[in-house]
Amino acid sequence: MPIPNPVPALEAAAEAVRQQLGLAAFDAEGVARLDHFIAAQRGQVAAGQRAGVAQAFGCYLGECLVRVYDGEWAAGPDGSTGVGLAGRLFFNPFYLVSQQLDRGDAASVAAFFASVPGRLKTPAAGRKRWIS
Repeated sequence: MPIPNPVPALEAAAEAVRQQLGLAAFDAEGVARLDHFIAAQRGQVAAGQRAGVAQAFGCYLGECLVRVYDGEWAAGPDGSTGVGLAGRLFFNPFYLVSQQLDRGDAASVAAFFASVPGRLKTPAAGRKRWIS
């Protein structure tokens, strides 16, 4: 039995977050607004809701990575879902959102997103460790 493609569901969830938060697009400005929203709401998210919030917001962050940095949704070496960039980088947007929920501004998704161009300029170190 073939494994269903999860990308349409991830894209639909990202679009739902974009609409719910009134974000204009999947871009750096949207990520900055998401970052502010997480910062404002993080103390109000119940422990039982954190995983769902991280999942939803991670879909939006991941789709921004896909569209702005020409990434692709992919499976990581540990089987996690994330975004592959330039055939050599892999980021888990759900983990990144979870970290900001836990640690606040020290783990800002906007700061991470702004750091991606520098990461893309760093020379490749080894082979691709994720699959599409």
